[in-house]
Amino acid sequence: MTEDRVYNFSAGPSILPEPVLQRARAELMNCRGSGMSVMEMSHRSPVFTEIFTETKEKFRSILRIPETHEILFLQGGATLQFAAIPMNLMEGKTADYAVTGNFSNKAAKEAEKYGTVHIACSTADTGHNRIPQQEELDLSADAKYFYYCANNTIYGTEWQYVPETAAPLVCDMSSDILSRPVDVSRYGLIYAGAQKNMAPAGLTVVIIDKVLAGRELPYTPQIMSYETMIKHDSLLNTPPCWCIYMLSLVLDWLKEQGGVEGMEQLKKARAKRLYDCLEESRLFRLHAEPGSRSDMNVTFRTGNAETDAEFIRFAADRGLTNLKGHKIAGGMRASIYNAMPMEGVEALVDTIKEFEQKHV
Repeated sequence: MTEDRVYNFSAGPSILPEPVLQRARAELMNCRGSGMSVMEMSHRSPVFTEIFTETKEKFRSILRIPETHEILFLQGGATLQFAAIPMNLMEGKTADYAVTGNFSNKAAKEAEKYGTVHIACSTADTGHNRIPQQEELDLSADAKYFYYCANNTIYGTEWQYVPETAAPLVCDMSSDILSRPVDVSRYGLIYAGAQKNMAPAGLTVVIIDKVLAGRELPYTPQIMSYETMIKHDSLLNTPPCWCIYMLSLVLDWLKEQGGVEGMEQLKKARAKRLYDCLEESRLFRLHAEPGSRSDMNVTFRTGNAETDAEFIRFAADRGLTNLKGHKIAGGMRASIYNAMPMEGVEALVDTIKEFEQKHV
């Protein structure tokens, strides 16, 4: 990291790769010889059309997305998809929801407006500290889809397997997309907000099996209709142009790191280093159970709110920022997404050990 930058452990919007920021700065005033910034150009101009097309091609290539699935660049964040998914796929009937954290719970509550939500599993009774196993899932025979959130940023848990269901899988991958290979063919729909592993906030990527499009409820707004957005190639209205451009730069950087396979190796190394440190600690304790722990969001605490707050200040004084846990969970949360260098994790480990020596 450069001397004037901190190690940003924010859960989102989150850290971006420095080479990407430097490239964006170099192209800020004059992108591809156009004499203007991407933020100024028409979304239907030749230059942006080229950027848009290239970004889709890069994304399809790096995740090996089959031609059976369409890629949509949308707006409204993951929250808009809480409503768009049932409006497009539920057909006013039943869908299964796995409630393993705050955002899957919000998605289930939103879906109740458009049909019957069957809770296939919930970990609320244990404070969302674990992911249920396959045999614990209570699946409906008539479900239109099975919904789950792959990684729970607030509680620091992550699904270590892909559920086996008869219904199409619908997955929120906002927090761990592009951090590992994914067999996209197994999913009916994948979506992700960009602000953790892909680009600045403002872009939501949807990957949908095209056979599922065209089933929306009659009152579905056109901007939320997957079929309509597929027909218009995400250009029904002005798309988040700058975010799409930034995603293109991130995909270039990610390819240089070895693609999603390279990212998986790096994420495992980062997570192991931090988890090993916390496992050995006499002061800090982890929230998530082994076998369910997230490689993206590591949640931990001392058990004392004042000591937690002291540690957060202690870390910030050393250039490690945004370690405060979500307001509904408390404690600390270190988000170690793709762009977090190993040096940042090492700095956090050193800080944890230094703080512990002062308190144990």
